[in-house]
Amino acid sequence: MSVASGRSSRGGSGEGRVQLRVEQAGPLALLQDAGRFGVRRLGVTQGGPVDIHAWAWANHLLDNRWGAATLEITFGGLSLIAEGNARLALAGADLEATLDDEPIEPWSRFEVQAGQRLRFGAPKDGLRAYLAAPGGFLAEPVLGSVAGVTREGLGGHDGQGGKLQKGDALVFQQGHIENDELPEAPSADKRPDYSQPTRLALVPGAQIADFESRSLFAAFNHPWQVDDRADRMGVRLTGPLLKCAVSSMISEGIGLGAVQVPPDGQPIVLLNDRQTIGGYPRLGTLTPLACAQLAQCLPGHEVHLQAQALSAAQEEYRDFLRLFRAD
Repeated sequence: MSVASGRSSRGGSGEGRVQLRVEQAGPLALLQDAGRFGVRRLGVTQGGPVDIHAWAWANHLLDNRWGAATLEITFGGLSLIAEGNARLALAGADLEATLDDEPIEPWSRFEVQAGQRLRFGAPKDGLRAYLAAPGGFLAEPVLGSVAGVTREGLGGHDGQGGKLQKGDALVFQQGHIENDELPEAPSADKRPDYSQPTRLALVPGAQIADFESRSLFAAFNHPWQVDDRADRMGVRLTGPLLKCAVSSMISEGIGLGAVQVPPDGQPIVLLNDRQTIGGYPRLGTLTPLACAQLAQCLPGHEVHLQAQALSAAQEEYRDFLRLFRAD
């Protein structure tokens, strides 16, 4: 079975395909499954959801298999027309979603009927929302994944990494599911508040000893602001000037969450659509869940770096995966 289709929810195979037609395209809406792995040796990046936490919850609310493709909606501005009846789920940012002008709460399931309009407005809390459909949205995998990476022209609904455009259709398999068979939505106290200052867990990296002691103190004891130069490739942070004895290195592989510090002393956190190699010294690496938190921060948002041991970061991520992955 392809990564794109995942599996149907426990209710069975359903009774046909359903489409959501794009009436108005927002700034950026892309299909994202778990990502494209095993191809970085070819210079191909991973893609996938920049907020893996909200992505996982959207799929979980419909009992989709890990890896099912959802729609990642950035900044809102998207309007979809249902061309069939279905149950969908929404998690992540509050983009003032409405169904025929009736509000839809994030972190919830909802029913759509043929002809209804699903609309996403402006960011109210957070930056990216994830829309899930039964079994995941269907698309042709490219290099084993439907993850849309616009810069590389891979994946997505069109196979070329394209963002949604007016007239495009999102297709999924309709399914019958009993209400009592679906997982519970997260309680209010378990839902992130994206408006609050954010603490980002960082595992110190190989070059951390090359940074001046004052720079290290400032990095972990002073606030940073999210710069407006931020996208799926990376997020620049502005704040204290970090000085490092190493100005450049031989390029080496770059992992998700790597915090590079270029000569201007302002760190760049590399996300899912990052380049595969880089030659700037690294303060360390944000954990996957810290990357998810950062992905919801609007420009100007205050963040704090907090050192975390590798063993603690690994255990935290294992706990996260145990909740959402049955395989």
